[in-house]
Amino acid sequence: MADTNENANDVIEAQRDQALREQAGKAGKLIWVTFRKEGIHKYPAALDDPKLATGDEYDVSFLGYPHRHIFHFKVAIQVFHDDRDIEFIQFKRWLENMYSEGTLKLDYKSCEMISDDLFVAIAKRYPGRHIEIDVSEDGENGSHAIYSKKNDPDQYII
Repeated sequence: MADTNENANDVIEAQRDQALREQAGKAGKLIWVTFRKEGIHKYPAALDDPKLATGDEYDVSFLGYPHRHIFHFKVAIQVFHDDRDIEFIQFKRWLENMYSEGTLKLDYKSCEMISDDLFVAIAKRYPGRHIEIDVSEDGENGSHAIYSKKNDPDQYII
């Protein structure tokens, strides 16, 4: 009787494992890459907006002048199978080259603006995919944008 129970348990365990493998195969999957780029930017409104140029410990009027940052990026993009239809290293090099070659520029843009520019370039090359982009100043403060596809693969919501 013990052998019968063990065999039944083994069959149940195998069925459960198979069901979990099938569920894993249906998961939405993203790959992600990180890279850094130096940039100069400014926030012109900080010079005279009373909410920003407060004259006290919360004053950030200095942001109105050009200043340097190392912008940190984390870019995630949907892939459609487990053997990756987008290779990490190639994707990362392509993203970095867009800035090195001047296709995209960092200067004088907010993290959110940089993210949106990057999204447009990625979506043109890889249409109809879920994309998430983090852009931060010096790895400290930044933005996280989620560009999800709707039913129409050419339409995105943020």
